[in-house]
Amino acid sequence: MTFHIITIFPKLFEPYLKESVIGRGMKKGIVSTKIYDLREFTKDKHQQVDDKAYGGGPGMVLKIEPIVAALNKILRGKDKKKCLVILTKPGGAQFTNKIAQGWSKKYKHIIILAGRYEGFDERIGAVLKDLKVDSKELSIGSYVLTGGELPALVIVDVITRQIPGVLGKDESVEEKRYGIGVKAYTRPEVFKHKGKEYKVPKALLSGNHAEIEKWRLEHKDESN
Repeated sequence: MTFHIITIFPKLFEPYLKESVIGRGMKKGIVSTKIYDLREFTKDKHQQVDDKAYGGGPGMVLKIEPIVAALNKILRGKDKKKCLVILTKPGGAQFTNKIAQGWSKKYKHIIILAGRYEGFDERIGAVLKDLKVDSKELSIGSYVLTGGELPALVIVDVITRQIPGVLGKDESVEEKRYGIGVKAYTRPEVFKHKGKEYKVPKALLSGNHAEIEKWRLEHKDESN
């Protein structure tokens, strides 16, 4: 799978993408990432990517021309049935692990447009429909970030770990076995702090795999 990220801050991505799970997937040749500077798709000498909104109001809006130019370059020559365009927006659909699992199997190219300012020119939705490519407005949580760069990294990370071979073994994806929020412990068996002992649950020390599985299913973080 290839992730294509369109942004006005391309230098923010490289350090994270080279490390951990994503970096491992890239080294194995299972995933790849391509970063596109939106300013390179402008035609004016100032490389302006935003403008004031019609009708007034605070803030600026990302212009449609450079966005469409970038999309046309990325989509050129590709099977659009295997492509998905994601628009990062605070009001978009909530991103979930289930969504990531489905997309990891369905698409070969995921194009993420990292939002900024007051969002995108809304005509991008109509253009994507005319281009006959799947698209989704997506949010990673019920809060507002300065831009879509962090959501883009989250989306890439979550989807990457669902792709077979990235983590080495399918059973390494704990959420597939127990769901999200599994409690975990490691050595020492007894941790002492200020006169008090903190012990690992006996079930996890039993060596009985059935008992351990049962304990993990019954003791998940309730907040998840």
